[in-house]
Amino acid sequence: MTDRRTFVTHASVLLASAAVSRTALGKPARKKKTVLLRSSWQTVNIGDVGHTPGVLRLLAKHLPGVAVRLWPSDVGNGVEEILRHRFPNLTIVQGPEMQKAALAECDFMLHGSGPSLVARKDVRRWVEETGKPFGIYGITFPGIYAAPPAAANVDPADLELVNKARFAFFRDSVSVAFAKEHGIVKPEIGFVPDGAFAVDLRDDAKATAFLREHKLQDGKFLCVIPRQRFTPYWEIPAKKAKLDEKKNARNQEMKEHDNAPLREAIIAVARQTPMKILVCPEDETHVKLGKEILVDPLPDDVKAKVVWRDSYWLTAEAVSTYVRSAGLFGLEMHSPIMCIGNGIPAMVGRFAEQTSKGLMWKDIGLPEWLFDMDVEDDIKRLVPAVLAMAKNPAAARAKAATARKYVEKRQRETMAVLAKALET
Repeated sequence: MTDRRTFVTHASVLLASAAVSRTALGKPARKKKTVLLRSSWQTVNIGDVGHTPGVLRLLAKHLPGVAVRLWPSDVGNGVEEILRHRFPNLTIVQGPEMQKAALAECDFMLHGSGPSLVARKDVRRWVEETGKPFGIYGITFPGIYAAPPAAANVDPADLELVNKARFAFFRDSVSVAFAKEHGIVKPEIGFVPDGAFAVDLRDDAKATAFLREHKLQDGKFLCVIPRQRFTPYWEIPAKKAKLDEKKNARNQEMKEHDNAPLREAIIAVARQTPMKILVCPEDETHVKLGKEILVDPLPDDVKAKVVWRDSYWLTAEAVSTYVRSAGLFGLEMHSPIMCIGNGIPAMVGRFAEQTSKGLMWKDIGLPEWLFDMDVEDDIKRLVPAVLAMAKNPAAARAKAATARKYVEKRQRETMAVLAKALET
């Protein structure tokens, strides 16, 4: 014990002496670097909520010596409390004065994961007011919805801004190719999966209570999420959006076409396996849609094995539910992302209106679990694939684990690029 105390005492003295020596030589201890994460776009979608804690976790894991401040657009609806619980030392930049201080004090701005260069205005402000470096982490680019070819709609100012980044990592290979083809040459460019893959939020108490109430046993149910071609924000009171007649017409035209295959998969699983089904939401509008398009039309014998979640939830409770399931399928993107990030099998249905983001499923090695709802041959693959997942959960988990391993590899590699950028 004495030797150990002596060693600790000597070590402390040496460290202190080293610090004094560095100061005396005009080389003070290096200031801790600070990253300003621009993220948290909205809270009506658990995937948009998930971008931020995912990237925050990656920063904490791979750059533990770096301080992080979050500059959000929206952390209401209980999201701020979730973030502070998971990251108790996080500084959240809110209001003009805190923004001004953050711009002056932070060393690097990181534009977080999202559907496009969402915070272009704030990144431009960072460049013009500070001249300090910035990077882009896990966006779809340019992120034009239902407007092919995207090249006709890209803002030249966005191209110019991205070219000023230290690095630009995109969340699907289509975006990487687009950037290269349209003059993004100066920063380091590459693929990194959406930041939400790294989400590890949990609300086990709520999830356990819900599953117990509805007699859903761990590993013995699948989750399914419906969707329309365009998110009907006009149905969400908090968004205060006006009805978009054109988008609503497209939704009504394709609603049955897109969701009927999910219903068929539910029927097949219910009748051919012991699995139950949980119909759940990724955004607020899916609650009503799930009942209307998936649950209500089901035969009575199938309804007996189906649970409809009748309220919206936040990311922590959703993830705590997904990790207890045997897998997930549907027409949304971020619930599957958070499933694979936690080793749970997940299938993605996509269509042109969702941009190229769904193609990241091919990029992470899961092309068999990606279904283009605009391609009839893909639609025909859906029910057999869901049945295979339900009938052989061990094989499905092994497949999910392989994809997760690749995701984590790209996370490590891209965080190393950020670490290097902070050194210069």
